[in-house]
Order: sequence, then structure tokens, then C-alpha cells
Amino acid sequence: MARKKNITKDNLISWYMEFVLDNNHQPKSVYSFAKENNFEESGFYQFYGSFEVLEEAIFSEFFHHTIQVLQKSDDYQNYDARNKLLSFYFTFFEILTANRSYVVYALESVKKDLKKLKSLQSLRRNYTQFVEDLNIERIELKQETLEKVQNTSIKESSWMHLLITMKFWLDDVSPSFEKTDIFIEKSINARFDLMDIKPLKSIIDFGKFILKEKVNFN
Repeated sequence: MARKKNITKDNLISWYMEFVLDNNHQPKSVYSFAKENNFEESGFYQFYGSFEVLEEAIFSEFFHHTIQVLQKSDDYQNYDARNKLLSFYFTFFEILTANRSYVVYALESVKKDLKKLKSLQSLRRNYTQFVEDLNIERIELKQETLEKVQNTSIKESSWMHLLITMKFWLDDVSPSFEKTDIFIEKSINARFDLMDIKPLKSIIDFGKFILKEKVNFN
């Protein structure tokens, strides 16, 4: 009997993706999956409790690989929030494209409502934390509850934007998915232009001035 393999998380992800693409369904059991790839069944559970947990980890790995690529760039470290987010999107969708057959398999059945897909839960947590860490400029409300609402709104709207972009990419049939690249650039620039608080700050400052000096109008 051949000696059982020592395995890693990357092994399991690679073997799993290969299996579902060859067969268009999950392995029948962890036992059969382990037997086919010559490793002990218990080795699987050292990393993942089920195939569903493994599927969730795949999208999380796409995120982490994106961050690793970005952090190798000296230019990225000096970007503002807008350009860091653009860089994330372009890199993330390059990675999705490199694994498009699997991503289509995983998302196609629920692409009309990706929010319901459990395998995106870890990606959601990672991505919304990434957005929070960008420190996108926001209005100083000086009220803790309102600031929490504002922070949550930015993170949740950013997550919805990522889902919408993934849906657009799934439907994109243009060469090299060039329409998705255009969608990314235009939509993110539009989001940041809408969130530009400088004009609003000016209005607020002017309003404060008027209130302070209103006696001069009497």
C-alpha cells in the first residue's frame, strides 16, 4: 500500500477545486475524497470541518492572496484610499479570473442574490475590515452612535458594491473582461466622488459661520 501523504491547506483546496470542476459536484464524502488523493481522512479535519467550510476558505484565500500581492508593491503603500481600493479590485478580479471556472461553479446557482451564499461569509468579514482600515475620510459627527452608523454604512455599502461587481463579472463576456475593468474604475470613482466630504464640510463651516454671526443680520 502506498504511503499516505502529508497534506496542507493548499493541497486540500487544490484537490477540491480540481474534483468539483471534473465532476460538477462535491465529493460524496470526506472519506472518498481522502482515498482518491491518498491521505488520511483525519488529515482533512485538521484544517476543515466540512466541505462547506473548505469552500468558504477558498474565497478567503483569494482575498489574502490579493493582499499579499498588494503589499509587495512599494507604490501601493503610498496610495490614497481611492487608489488602494482600485488596486484591490483589479488584483482581486485578476485572481478570480485565474480561477474563473471554479468561481462560476461556486456562484452561478445563486448569482442573482450572492448575499445568501455562505461561502462568501469569510470574504465579507475580511473585505469589510479591509475597507475600515483604509480610513476613508468621513464627516466628524462628534456623536458616537452616529459615527458607528456612518462606519457601518460605509462597510456595508462597500460589501454590496463588491457583490454587484462580482455579479457583473460573472455576466461579462467581453474580451479579457475589459467591461468589468471599466465598471470597476467608473463605479469606484463615482463612489468616492459621492463620498467626497470637502464640499459638505464647506457648507457646514459656512452654516456655522452664519449661525455665529447671525446677529449681524438683525
